[in-house]
Amino acid sequence: MPTKLAALALTTALTLPALAWGRPVTFKTQLNDYGGNGAYLAVYVTDAQGAYKGSLWMAGGGTKYYQHLSDWYRATAGSLAEINGITGASVGSGRSLSFTLDLADALFDAGYELHIDAAAENLRESPSDIVVPLTSSGAGKPAPGRRYIASLSYEM
Repeated sequence: MPTKLAALALTTALTLPALAWGRPVTFKTQLNDYGGNGAYLAVYVTDAQGAYKGSLWMAGGGTKYYQHLSDWYRATAGSLAEINGITGASVGSGRSLSFTLDLADALFDAGYELHIDAAAENLRESPSDIVVPLTSSGAGKPAPGRRYIASLSYEM
């Protein structure tokens, strides 16, 4: 029973932040100038053991490309229910993406990590292009990505 309650609490923290004592968190991602078409980005959270806990944002509307966000796709079996209502446009080469979400306080300083998978048409996939721990002390500190993402920062 405690495991079910913990799972419900986390699910609520991701999907109903007002009920989970959330706070607004603004994420800012700068893409590298990779010279290709707009990138698709899947933004999601894992726990301290690396288990998928929920999707926060999806940049890119063409569902046929979601399979190329391979870590996210594997974790969710490509379920569109995971991103219902949380999608935006793909992000162009060298451009930035900024979005604000209410996230539960329980996600910070508790071992959770934010992942962003990236893929661009006719270019290589970049699963977990960036992974950052969700910590209070990490707020305002840009972290570098591996391929498409130049940097990610968040403000609380």
